[in-house]
Amino acid sequence: MDVFVRPFVDPWRLLIVGAVHIAQPLSTMASLAGFQVTIIDPRAAYLTPERFPDLPLVNDWPDVALAELKPEERTAVVVLSHDHKIDDPALQAALLSPAFYIGALGSRRNHNRRVERLLQEGVTADQVKRIHAPIGLDIGGSSAGEIAVSVIAQLISTRNKRLSGEPAD
Repeated sequence: MDVFVRPFVDPWRLLIVGAVHIAQPLSTMASLAGFQVTIIDPRAAYLTPERFPDLPLVNDWPDVALAELKPEERTAVVVLSHDHKIDDPALQAALLSPAFYIGALGSRRNHNRRVERLLQEGVTADQVKRIHAPIGLDIGGSSAGEIAVSVIAQLISTRNKRLSGEPAD
């Protein structure tokens, strides 16, 4: 007996918080890599269809947007705004989800300050360990495009390690 099986799985998603300059090349690369990309930013001036053509744009605070978008096991959340009033609530919401990847832009020094704030807000030390920061693979990049390459590479590596059962970085 022949059997035809066609599995239906949810798509891989990338939720980008912060419609900053890095978000533009990152969203393009992620789309090319097969992710469904959504851009989230409460600042309407940055969140325009001209900057992010053909992508869903969510003009809301990230904690509200993430509650509605419900990140799950096939979702990555990347926090890029570099404004703790936007980034911290986004990270808090993402850390409560089963998202397979959570990354945050910023230097080690800025990340240490971020960790202090998150711990004061009740995030646990184990939750904080889920954050990839500084975000991306260390390729020595400095331009928006180079940083986007390092982020998408780390995101794909994390996803593929998870799929193969390898321990994540």
